[in-house]
Amino acid sequence: MSPILIVICGATATGKTGLAIELAQKLNTVILSADSRLVYREFNIGTAKPFQEELELVPHYLIDICHPTQILTLADYQEQAQSLINSPKINTVPLLLVGGTGLYIKSITRGLKIPRVSPNYELRSQLESLGQNQLYAFLSQVDPIATKKIHPNDQTRTLRALEVYYVTGKPISEQQGEYPPNYPILQIGLECDLEQLQKRIEVRTDKMVKLGLVEEVEYLAKKYEWNLPLLDTLGYAEVKQYLQNEITLNEAKELTILHTRQFAKRQRTWFRAYPEIEWFDVNSDNLFEQIWRRIQDFLAQITETQW
Repeated sequence: MSPILIVICGATATGKTGLAIELAQKLNTVILSADSRLVYREFNIGTAKPFQEELELVPHYLIDICHPTQILTLADYQEQAQSLINSPKINTVPLLLVGGTGLYIKSITRGLKIPRVSPNYELRSQLESLGQNQLYAFLSQVDPIATKKIHPNDQTRTLRALEVYYVTGKPISEQQGEYPPNYPILQIGLECDLEQLQKRIEVRTDKMVKLGLVEEVEYLAKKYEWNLPLLDTLGYAEVKQYLQNEITLNEAKELTILHTRQFAKRQRTWFRAYPEIEWFDVNSDNLFEQIWRRIQDFLAQITETQW
């Protein structure tokens, strides 16, 4: 049976999880997560990981698949996701791919060709000491094609391109490309005006603290030490500052809200660059009905084409 994929994407706090579970139950299917932090075990509250009772309502995949001290690369994620999509063991059609990590979703829907080079932090540290101007000059020498796509001030992508070159001996531009899958894909995006999104983020941040985010960070720091990289990510970094007596709890909450809003803005910008995504307003009274009708039309169209 050929796969059929329905993507539910959008910025953080737009209600993707709840909608996806409701859709999965109606479609009698499973959910593949497309969230770069949900892959890590024990990081639960601060990542807004679905509750256990939610996970029991619908089979979820690509959640809790990595130890907190390990690194799951984009290539690793893509390989596991593509394997599940094409697996006869998951004999359900369509599948739901749900999350806010745009690069994860793009790796599947566009079929990105990704260099299999794990992050080399020692090499990155040595390169960073040279400064961005020098790094970009190096990159323009070894991979001028890459510099046409990478802004001179984008240190993250510059470092990655140099890292790939030094590890493999080949320019990253020669190791990239897109090979879109040949199965049908419907991409649904959830959007929300900035004022409403701010309120949603505030509510979610308060809920996380009440659920025990502070205690979760304390536990993780005690188990893995304060320098664990994941403790410097959104939600955890701010609480870490509070626990180290650098700021108050209220300040930690306000910073979390601010940083989450900034992160959501970047997500919105990313997803808006892809015209294949069909957008739905999360504040619509009949949101589920609108999306359900679109999915039915999509599936009916596929059936007509096959016949």
